[in-house]
Amino acid sequence: MDKGEIITGQRGIHIEGLRKRYGKGDTAVDALRGVTMQVAPGEVVGLIGPSGSGKSTLLKCLGAVIEPSAGRMSLGPQVIFDNGWKIPDLRALRRDKIGFVFQAPYLIPFLDVTDNVALLPMLAGCSNGEARARAVELLAALDVAHRAKAMPAQLSGGEQQRVAIARALINRPPVILADEPTAPLDSERALAVIQILNQMARQFDTAIIVVTHDEKIIPTFKRIYFIRDGETHEAAGEGRLPGEKS
Repeated sequence: MDKGEIITGQRGIHIEGLRKRYGKGDTAVDALRGVTMQVAPGEVVGLIGPSGSGKSTLLKCLGAVIEPSAGRMSLGPQVIFDNGWKIPDLRALRRDKIGFVFQAPYLIPFLDVTDNVALLPMLAGCSNGEARARAVELLAALDVAHRAKAMPAQLSGGEQQRVAIARALINRPPVILADEPTAPLDSERALAVIQILNQMARQFDTAIIVVTHDEKIIPTFKRIYFIRDGETHEAAGEGRLPGEKS
């Protein structure tokens, strides 16, 4: 496989005609039926749909966790899939180009906050000192620097999600995929997390997709993709971020 076509001037997330079929013959199930969507750098877009609509499958394809059956995907200026993977090292792709934020923070319980955030760049070959400096900078930006030496069990739910967002941003990926990041949080903390994602998207020029059922945060998106039966439909959102006038 080649290292992926570079498209000059293209950035963000681009998905064209993406399909995913499970099984063969009469038992085949089409989870994705030609999904097309775009997310610009600095933009946070909502992905909404009922259970079984294809949200998780789409996120797994875009996150290079499972292989699509057909279509084309680009992250930043690089084509990563075009009817086959165009990147030889998918593990490095996930580590360096994609940040993940999940419903549960999945922090490593025996590492303190700084080490939880600094671990990814260390694994990518960054020196301990540089990785920790980047971690502290992000923790400060997310207003949890005062918890830098705390263990995950000592953090509140909102603090844990902030640390998880710092971890997702630490390698400065062009893309963040957030899967139900506010589900376990109350309204105030959920809206705070979405505000942080928007601030970080603008600050780091990151394209972010948020999969959610959370009615508390749906009004915050300026653009929404609805997915049903493996097909997406775009709609304008309200774009009402916390602290802004409607």
